[in-house]
Amino acid sequence: MAFEMNRRRFLGASVAATAALALPAFAQDKPVLKFSAVFSDQDIRAQMMKSFQESIKDSFTLEPFYGGTLFKQGTELVALQRGNLQMGNIAPQDISNQIPEWSVLTSAYLFRDAAHLKAFFDSETGTEFKKMAEDQLGVRILGPTYFGTRQVGLKPEKKITTPVDMAGIKLRMPGGDAWQFLGSALGANPTPMAYAEVYTGLQTGAIDGQDNPLPNVKNMKFYEVMSQIVLTSHLIGYDLLTVSSKVWNDMSPEQQAAFQAAADAAMAWSQEQHLAQEKALVEEFKGAGLNIYEPDIAAFRKYAQEKYLASDLAKSWPQGILEKVAAL
Repeated sequence: MAFEMNRRRFLGASVAATAALALPAFAQDKPVLKFSAVFSDQDIRAQMMKSFQESIKDSFTLEPFYGGTLFKQGTELVALQRGNLQMGNIAPQDISNQIPEWSVLTSAYLFRDAAHLKAFFDSETGTEFKKMAEDQLGVRILGPTYFGTRQVGLKPEKKITTPVDMAGIKLRMPGGDAWQFLGSALGANPTPMAYAEVYTGLQTGAIDGQDNPLPNVKNMKFYEVMSQIVLTSHLIGYDLLTVSSKVWNDMSPEQQAAFQAAADAAMAWSQEQHLAQEKALVEEFKGAGLNIYEPDIAAFRKYAQEKYLASDLAKSWPQGILEKVAAL
């Protein structure tokens, strides 16, 4: 019943956004928006984009590419900047590669949950960060796409209680300094590897583990080649639904408002679905034979935060930002 009500609210918002976007200026010549993401076409976010596509179809032709088939993970932002891509699902870590201040938004144990994440990006401080990206990178951030809390999944059966137990664990992390630092902040030996190669990496022993939200573990079937999931809850997983500033600035204010409303409705629906799936997957994975447990979260949080604050990354963080985020 709750799902059906949420679905109706989502569809209602989508219809309203579609009607607002169906303006004469775009009716005669619909721009093509190529969208790139690393997630698969089976991901909840792919359904999110399908709904968004339906909402804007009278004004834009959205062409989605999933699984990194158009641009590899980590290259979408540059493609947007060069005009080779119009929309992307951009990792905040990629933005931090060009804007060091953004690295704080990639740090472990910063956001408490999905609601805290959204509250930040809706806040005055979050708006400043979005404007920073628009001014310096030429991209418009429509909002955060929550896709679950990141947990550590391992093939070895070694019990993990504190970061000390992670010593020597080859933990797959995406490429890039921010991602690799996150792996070390968990006490592991971070190993860069493409997302599409993780299953084989676990299967062959090239890596000992990976960190992903439970819905990703389900979609990519990582659970088939793991023995345990350690509920470290070290990072609220999110990417940023982004459109190039050129596309955004070519819209009228009314079209921008409708485009944003369509994105908001799609992202809200996706978040609800991810939260519901995360709860169900714990029991599903236990039923599949995986050992799932919570380690000493306080020890992990303390270790990670001390590691970040002592790093060069923290030197670029705006003064008082941690306090502002925590106060939301």
